[in-house]
Amino acid sequence: MDDDALLAEQLAYYRAGAAEYDRPYTRHQELRDLLATVDDLPIAGDVLELACGTGQWTPRLAARARSVTAVDAAPETLALARARTASPAVRFVRADLFAWRPPRRYDTVFFAFWLSHVPPARLPAFWNTVAAALAAGGRAVFVDDGPAAAADEELLARHPVPTVLRRLDDGSRHRVVKVLHDPRTLTRDLTAQGWSVRIRPLANTFTGIAEPPAATV
Repeated sequence: MDDDALLAEQLAYYRAGAAEYDRPYTRHQELRDLLATVDDLPIAGDVLELACGTGQWTPRLAARARSVTAVDAAPETLALARARTASPAVRFVRADLFAWRPPRRYDTVFFAFWLSHVPPARLPAFWNTVAAALAAGGRAVFVDDGPAAAADEELLARHPVPTVLRRLDDGSRHRVVKVLHDPRTLTRDLTAQGWSVRIRPLANTFTGIAEPPAATV
């Protein structure tokens, strides 16, 4: 399966499962605690949130930001995010993050549990897009699953792209990209690309703050 087909199946999973999206936040204390880390992260100014999903993070970003532009490809999750977010400073955009390019620059680019859904071959282009979206002095702030999260996933072998199988209540099964980045390796790779990065490992997750190469801002 090529990247395009796998990403289409990934999007179909999130569209079909929008109503089930928030369950992990009710089941796992670690995730609820993780939401509070926004207060400890450098969220400020005009914020671009990539893959906002159902908006678990969006109101928390809005409380610290001048404005938030929240982007997602699934209209079903965007509808839930709009219902959850009352702030007039938030604007929602439906777009394919692998094709969309921000029309302006932002002080903060934030993404939670999105980096792991980017196929490895598309990571350089993704980070270039993030860098191009940042204003001078801006930062990328991100949250994601680490390798320990593999215990909660059904990993599929013999796939050129790290892939897991996800099941929905209707019995449907969907393949989803899931790259469980090791914080040390991710730090090394971003540093090699000229980023200044700090990653804080947690139990099954990590938070990261990264500043792009000077030539890109």
